[in-house]
This record gives sequence, C-alpha cells and structure tokens, in this order.
Amino acid sequence: MSSTHAPEAPARSKPSVHTSRKVRIRIKRQDGPGKPSRWEDFDVPVPAGANVISCLQWICANPKTIEGKTTQPPVWDSGCLEEVCGACTMVINGKVRQSCSCLIDEYAPNDGDVITLEPMTKFPVVRDLWVDRSRMFEQLKRIQAWVPIDGTYDLGSGPRSTPEKQAMRYRISECMTCGCCLEACPQYLEDNEFVGANAVGQVRLFNEHEVGASLAGDRLDALMGPGGLNDCGNAQNCVKVCPKHIPLTEAIAAIGRAMTIHSIKRFFVGR
Repeated sequence: MSSTHAPEAPARSKPSVHTSRKVRIRIKRQDGPGKPSRWEDFDVPVPAGANVISCLQWICANPKTIEGKTTQPPVWDSGCLEEVCGACTMVINGKVRQSCSCLIDEYAPNDGDVITLEPMTKFPVVRDLWVDRSRMFEQLKRIQAWVPIDGTYDLGSGPRSTPEKQAMRYRISECMTCGCCLEACPQYLEDNEFVGANAVGQVRLFNEHEVGASLAGDRLDALMGPGGLNDCGNAQNCVKVCPKHIPLTEAIAAIGRAMTIHSIKRFFVGR
C-alpha cells in the first residue's frame, strides 16, 4: 500500500524585529516649589523620528530609573506638540529650546548618548520640568499687548496697511511667549522687573498696527519706567535662541528710537 505525502510548505522566514537603540535621558527632578532637586536617569528606546516629548511619555509609562528603582512619572508642560504654543520650553543639553521639536536623531544620534533635561531657571519651578511662566503674561498686560476695539459690532473696514508692514508684523506675531529669550537673557532675573525682549517685540507689533497704534504712547511710557527698555544690556542672546527666529534686536532698536522721539515730544508738548 503506497502512501502519499503532501508537499512540505516552504519555510517561512521570521519577520525582522526592529530593535530600537537606546539613549539615556537624565532629568533634573523637583517635587515642588522650594523643594530640593535631584537627578534621575532613564534608558529609553528611541525609534527613528522620536522627540524629547515622546521619550518623556515613554518614561511616564515606564517610570523606572537605570538603578531599577520605580519612581514618580516626570512632570512637564506641553500643548500643541508642533512648536506653536510655546509651553514645552526646557533646557536641553544646556541650551534652552522647545522640547517638541527637539529630535533625538539630531541631539543624540548614537546608541547610549545622553540627553540632559532641566527646567528653565528664570521662572519658579512648579514640579520637575514644569515652570510657572505667568510673569510673562503679566508683562503683556503691562504693555497692553492687544488691539483695542470698541464693542463687538461691525466697525466697518479698518485702515489699510502695506504688504511690507504686514510682513514685518507677521514675523513678530509668531512669538509663542515660550520664554527662550528670557531664559538666555542675563538681565532678566527673578528679583528685577525687566520685561524682556518678547514684550518689547510685542510693543513694536501693536504700535505698528494701524488700530493698535492708538495705545502707542501708553506702551512706550510703560517701557520708559522701571524694568523697561533701559534695563536691556544688548547681549543679543535673545535673538540667538528664539525658535521662531524673530528679529528681536531689530525690534529693540526700533522701539528705542520710538522712545527717544516720544520722550522729546513729551518734553516740549507734554502728553
């Protein structure tokens, strides 16, 4: 009796498993305002295209240090994750920048590379990498960084603007109030009133606006007081670290000229 055998199926090759390389994320931790700080290290697998935020998210899901100690998930601030909201600013490898646009392949291209994360030093620490940036928003109130309108009804067509002026204002309008310029500024300190480069830029933005210019004098008066433009040391660190490449030094120079003209007018004709 003969027997038949079914043909053997071809051997299937095992699917290749992509093994991510690992980087070491070193985080400066602080449990709350005024609490002592400490360092914790985490080995994180990073696929291609990963950024600092995705590494922090992995650590939150796997909060175990390189010593094998289970710890609290790290805390940070973020919103849009596309470099628009400005919330995720932190000091990465000693340089202030947005963490959402910080790609691991660029900052730590090799297996085992180390990335150090610290909170900004010019703002009070809430916890870990999260800082309180409310001082920046209070400064925007001080300089009246808005366009005044009378009511919500139709006001008709506004004054016309030139394309050149629109282009200039647009560059300044990209400011995210992220705090990078203030972190890098040697004059912006916790115990002074200096408004910083971002506020000066917003003064130029709204003073150059055809409707916003109605408050131009008040804004310049605010910058002539304590903590105003005279406190700027012209270090120009602000323009070097701005993630949006806003021409902050140009804005500072333009507002300085406007303040000179404004003060001369006040001297001869008053307010």
